[in-house]
Parts: sequence; structure tokens; C-alpha cells
Amino acid sequence: MNFSGWQARFRRLQDEHATWKLLRADNAPIILAFIADLFAEENEVPFARARIALDTELERGRELGYWSSESGAGTYLNQWIRTGWLREMDDMLSKTDASETALRFCRTLDEPAAGTSASHLRIVQDAVRDFAVAVNPDLDERAAQLEQQKREIQRSIDELHAGVSVELSEAEQRERIREIYQLASVLTGDFRRVEDDIRRIDKDLRIQIIEGDSTRGNVLLELMEKEILLANTDAGSAFEGFFQLLCDQNRSAEFSDQLRGILSLPVAHHLNPAQRQFLARLMRELSRESERVFRIRRRTEEGLRGYIESGAAQENRAVTRLLSELERSAIALRENGCDLKTRTRLELQVGVPGIRSPESLNLRQPDENLDTSGVEEQANRREPSMEMLDSLEAVQIRRVAERTLDALRRHGPMTISALSRHQPLQAGLEELVACMRVARAVHATDLNTTELVEVHDKQGSRIRASIPGLLMSADLFPANIDELTL
Repeated sequence: MNFSGWQARFRRLQDEHATWKLLRADNAPIILAFIADLFAEENEVPFARARIALDTELERGRELGYWSSESGAGTYLNQWIRTGWLREMDDMLSKTDASETALRFCRTLDEPAAGTSASHLRIVQDAVRDFAVAVNPDLDERAAQLEQQKREIQRSIDELHAGVSVELSEAEQRERIREIYQLASVLTGDFRRVEDDIRRIDKDLRIQIIEGDSTRGNVLLELMEKEILLANTDAGSAFEGFFQLLCDQNRSAEFSDQLRGILSLPVAHHLNPAQRQFLARLMRELSRESERVFRIRRRTEEGLRGYIESGAAQENRAVTRLLSELERSAIALRENGCDLKTRTRLELQVGVPGIRSPESLNLRQPDENLDTSGVEEQANRREPSMEMLDSLEAVQIRRVAERTLDALRRHGPMTISALSRHQPLQAGLEELVACMRVARAVHATDLNTTELVEVHDKQGSRIRASIPGLLMSADLFPANIDELTL
């Protein structure tokens, strides 16, 4: 690509890309500071809380003299949502890939480099070696390369058994742990791109439905093909890889234990407190992000299905066709030399319908009188009756959370249905609801499926309930179980 090509490309990105627009905004430092502070502890924040926080900052800015506009916080938040810097769903705000990229870029300008050339070179060499083994068509050569790696590993094991230990220098330890943080910090951006891809697929399919005469079967086939393409993208592959890690008990436990072990060593002091906290909560944050991707994918599928079944697609197609006919008629009139300002006697029956008389109103029928003939008046008492005590909830939510955490530590990640096979639910639907409350409190991954669970009530009757598939793991629980909002 020559100079003109690069210039045209960068001009297009400057005009269209949301990240570039955010960095070039007049109040970019204030916007970035607000987004960084708002999502410092959580990835999703209620819209009302964000509006109150922004109102407070704007009022302080007016007092200090660096903010002169009188517009409210809600106006700015809605503008940032439309621009693509924030995303709103179910009255919850979250960062987009554009704002995540802008914040990461600004941090790299101020923070020291995550690794030096030696650290980067080692990663490249390892990646090239693994890739060369994987794509080599000669099976004998691949076996020889793997045998060479095996000998190197065995030689290291023999040296350790002989008491020979090669310690990393202080500089090498600092480089490698910062490289780990740098690689981990971009994972959330992969999930943001998956969200953007899902929304783009939904938009493209709706446009395709409006512009074409596709049947429902063709639309569903197109949706499945888009889902396959989504899974093959870089962001989709990262999401699928993490989901497989979450479902693999050994790999997820090993990964979490290794992170905790690294953070407990003195080498962790090469990271600042925010970076150490990020790595300590990495598995929990990724689990929440994956649950959000599942929720967005499910919402998109439900919305698309409702859009097809409601007939809105046919109505939009009819409106589009009518507008095209009107445009063709207007062009034909202009080409035939007709004066477009000529008065006609046509009248369009439009407007708001008026009420001519009370009889034209559709009055609601009065509700039937409540029959209170069988109600008996009871005197208030200070002591509860046995009937009242029996009807109270007897399930202790904290105890259910403790048993769930113990089972997950012993048996690995599982859903509520699998958990009930290890710990049968004996307190009826109350205990089942308690298990679901625990799963929601730890932000369990929604698998976008349903499962059947059998419970027994106090009378011994068996009840079969259909619940969402929520995958829990011990890593999602905080160190102190009292921190859960139950």
C-alpha cells in the first residue's frame, strides 16, 4: 500500500472508528477518567448509579471552572452510548471494545513496558516451535521434534533431582510477570469483540430480512451460518477456548492454583496493587464476561425470533417497497416536466382521533365485589402460632452456599442438576430456589440451556422442576463467603 492508500485508510478510521473518536474528543481526559473510575471494581454498573456519579463529577467540574456546559449527566451518557463508547442493556452499563482499547492505549503511555525484547523473543520462539510441530506434514519429523522437547524436559527434571536449580534473575522475573499481566489484560477485549460481532450479525440479518424475500427457514439457516463464522473469528475462538477451560475441572483448577501461587511469591511485588488484584480475580471476571456473552447471544436470538414471528419484518418490507414506489413516481413526475408544487384536491385521512361524546369511550367494567363472607377476624398476638412457624422458610441460604462450595471443591465445576445428585435436595422448592440464588450471587455461567432437577418436599413428595443451566465452580466464590449477596 502506497502513501495515498495509507492516508485514505487512516482518514477513514479517523472519521469512523469509535476509539479514534474517543481519543480525539474535546473532553477525552474527562470521559476516559470517568469510565476508568466507574468500572474500576465492576464490569457492569446500573445506569442510575452512573448518572448520579457523572452528575457529581460535572457539578465539581463547574465549581472548579473546567466544565461550563449545563447539560445533565443522562444526556452525556446517552450520547456516549450512541457513539459506541458505552453499551446499555437491561438498564446496566458496560464498556465497549472501543473504550477498552482507548483505556489500554492510555495506560501503556504511562506505565512501564510489560516486557523487554528478550521476554517477547522467548514467547515468539515458543509459539514458532509449537506451530512448526503442529503443521509439519512429516510425521517422523514431528515425532523427532517432540522427542527433542521430551529430552529437554527430562534433562531439567534430572538437574532438579540432582539439586541443580537455575533461578531467574530479578530482571527476568519482573519481565515475565508483567508479560503475564499484559497478556491477561487483553482477554476482556476479546469478549467485547464477541459482543460486537453478535450485534453486527443481528443487524445484518434484520437488514437482509427487510431487503429480501427470505423465508423463515432461510433466515434460520443464515443465522446458523453466521454463528459458525462467529465461532471461527479470533474473538470467538478465544471465547470458546476459555469456555472449554472453565468446563475442564483439571485445567481450571490448575490455572487458578498457579495464579494464586504466583501472587503469593515476592515476585508479585513487581506489579502494582491494581494489577495484582486483576490477576487474583481473573477467573471470576472471565466467568462473568462469558455469562454476559451467553446472555447477549440469547437475547439476540430471542429478539430475532420475535422479530420474525411478529410480522414486523413483513411490515418493514412493505413500507420499504411503498417508499421505493413513491420515489419512482416522484422521479417520473420530475422527468415529465410536471410542476411539483401544483395544488391537488387530494386529502389524507390522518391525525389524532377525537372523542365526540362519553358514549364513544370504552369504559372498563367494574371489578366484581370481593366476597369476604368467610373471613373471620382474628385478634393480634405477640407469640407466633405453629401454623405461621411451619410456613416460614426453613432453608438457610448461607448453609446452602457452604455445602455448594464444599461439593464444588471435591467434585469440580458442575450445574445445579449435577449438584443435586451429590447432595439431594430434601427441603422442596425452597432449597432449589436457594441453590439458584447462590448460583446467581457468584455469577455462575449461564449455559443457555435448561435442565431437569428432582426435589423432595417436607411431605416426601417428589417434584420435577425445569431450571436454567448454571455452571458453578469453586473459583467463583470469594475467600470469605459472607461477601456474597444472598
